[in-house]
Amino acid sequence: MEELKKLIREVPGFPKPGILFYDITTLLKDPAGLRSVIDALCSHYRDAHVDAVVGVEARGFIFAPALAYALGAGFVPVRKPKKLPAECVRVTYDLEYGSDSLEMHRDAVTDGTRVLIVDDLLATGGTAAAVARMVTGAGGTVAGIGFVVELSFLEGRRKLAGYDVFSLIQYDK
Repeated sequence: MEELKKLIREVPGFPKPGILFYDITTLLKDPAGLRSVIDALCSHYRDAHVDAVVGVEARGFIFAPALAYALGAGFVPVRKPKKLPAECVRVTYDLEYGSDSLEMHRDAVTDGTRVLIVDDLLATGGTAAAVARMVTGAGGTVAGIGFVVELSFLEGRRKLAGYDVFSLIQYDK
């Protein structure tokens, strides 16, 4: 995965001074890099018997449909409120300063559906934990939670204890 890490651009001072932003757009534009990401995630979850891959808005949408295709599963989008047209379930979660909400169609996950949750980045774990609560609240089972990048120094895995959490690339600082 060190080869993939070399494809990620580091942008100091974005979105504000003191932050080092890991820009995956440079990884995405590399055909071999993008293929490696999908193949590695698929390899990890190949035997998880996934029925649906949930992609978290917006960058989870980049990886989740391709992974769903590779695993022979369906794709379920999780979006910001009022973006999906049918009846939705909603989860609200705390941020550092305030709260946020996400929605999923009520009929997207039903009792017994085995779900893989996918996003681009694991930071503090709040978003992924909220999506896992929404999936289990709808009757689904979380088969795993996968990420391309993990900022391990933020200890987001602590909020995801008990789940199969997998990330391809880790940054320790």
